[in-house]
Amino acid sequence: MGLDDVKRVGFLVNPIAGMGGAVGLKGTDGRKTLRDALRKGAKPVSPERGLRFLEEVQRRSQGIEFLTAPGSMGSDIADQLELEYELVGRIGKTTTSDDSIGIARLMKRKRVDLMVFCGGDGTAGDVLEGIGQDAPVLGVPAGVKIYSSVFAINPVAAAESTVAFLGGGIPTRLGEVVDVNEIAFRKNRLSVKLFGYLTTPDSGPLIQASKSTTGLSEDSELDAIAEYFIEKISPGITYILGPGSTVERIAKRLGFVNKSLLGVDVVKGDGTVLHRDIDEATLVALTSKASRKTSTKIIISPIGGQGFLLGRGNQQISPQVIRGVGVENIIVVGSRSKIESLHPRRILTDSGDDEIDQQLRGYLRVITGYREEMVVKVE
Repeated sequence: MGLDDVKRVGFLVNPIAGMGGAVGLKGTDGRKTLRDALRKGAKPVSPERGLRFLEEVQRRSQGIEFLTAPGSMGSDIADQLELEYELVGRIGKTTTSDDSIGIARLMKRKRVDLMVFCGGDGTAGDVLEGIGQDAPVLGVPAGVKIYSSVFAINPVAAAESTVAFLGGGIPTRLGEVVDVNEIAFRKNRLSVKLFGYLTTPDSGPLIQASKSTTGLSEDSELDAIAEYFIEKISPGITYILGPGSTVERIAKRLGFVNKSLLGVDVVKGDGTVLHRDIDEATLVALTSKASRKTSTKIIISPIGGQGFLLGRGNQQISPQVIRGVGVENIIVVGSRSKIESLHPRRILTDSGDDEIDQQLRGYLRVITGYREEMVVKVE
């Protein structure tokens, strides 16, 4: 794409997206929840992700004209890169979903060739309300809840998709916009609602799929995984248990019947519960000593349908936590049905740290049943 073929990209950031993840709040919908997140020491996630996206777009193409939301919703990030842009809309000191809806609507009126937003499922819903299916939309993942199929797998993939789409290299498709009921989420119940569809670039493996849930046919597989794992468990080891039904089944076999289905917990191999629904700060303190690398392991399972191992719903297990434990002490579990349903068959990592993601990429063993393992590629 050259300078004689300038395309217009709308850029919008939800500045509070993702702040609830590391502190274990599972989202930041509502002012009270945001206040709780800030009180717990939550830090902004989306500005850094938005910056990474813009850096990569700049590196790949110069033939793009940006229309950017004001201040913390876009222009502050663009200014760091000395990026030229047209400012769209106005915002107050405190941003709300109404700002996202209004600015998205303005960008539609300005006939952007592609609308790129940085946030989670809530932001996707706001953009849907503002744009509908009248303009192509692409999400840069930055929220706690990222279940919609309109997101690239990471900021770099979003940049690659953007440049390819604007260059005419890929078509569009309809992507689901879903959101999780946060109140139910915090009560250990996953309630997902479909809000509609956005037109999004169909860049294949660069775009994440929708989340799928565990089916009844997987129950026996989960029991087999749990039985096999219990045989291998060491009473003296501390286990950090990620979210999901697969890990929950293991916890129950350990006698931990109240494991948080959607949170991160810590238990000893002898069944002693150390922490329930823990946040990143507590995990960092737990894993900060070098000796922990020989006495602590992380048990996680990829998200069904999407295949994400890190960076989706388990932000409490941060790069700092992983460094304290060591990537060699990550144990991955998942039913054969879950792994075989991934298209393409791969596991994804989007921890927010390039070094950690690179250490995990390659091939790893996934416990899929009783004395059964599969070797799966990690990208």
